[in-house]
Amino acid sequence: MAKLSTTELIDAFKELTLLELSEFVKEFEDTFDVTAAAPAAVVAAAPGAAPAAAAEEQDEFDVVLESAGEKKIQVIKVVREVVSGLGLKEAKELVEAAPKALLEKVDKEAAEAAKEKLEAAGAKITIK
Repeated sequence: MAKLSTTELIDAFKELTLLELSEFVKEFEDTFDVTAAAPAAVVAAAPGAAPAAAAEEQDEFDVVLESAGEKKIQVIKVVREVVSGLGLKEAKELVEAAPKALLEKVDKEAAEAAKEKLEAAGAKITIK
């Protein structure tokens, strides 16, 4: 088999569709028992960038149900109020899957209101 140069390989990859390239990557990973995922150190933000981001005022919050406590039925009812569009079955499954995010990327007022209602029903809540 003739050895291909890096340039020739890149040119060949340019001709592939995304689906074909994805299939190639999967087969390459399987054949050589490797992964194309970037190492965590490469994906993580630079150390100097983290304090600057933390200094900014957070404007989006996640409301996380840590546990339902002893009043599970009351918590399920409040979850149905707080999370729009949930039926009884979905709310029950959500409560039983704790710890679980109930609301994501909501403003501070909505997060605090949801936390207050849920804690009044007996749930343990954290806001992130």
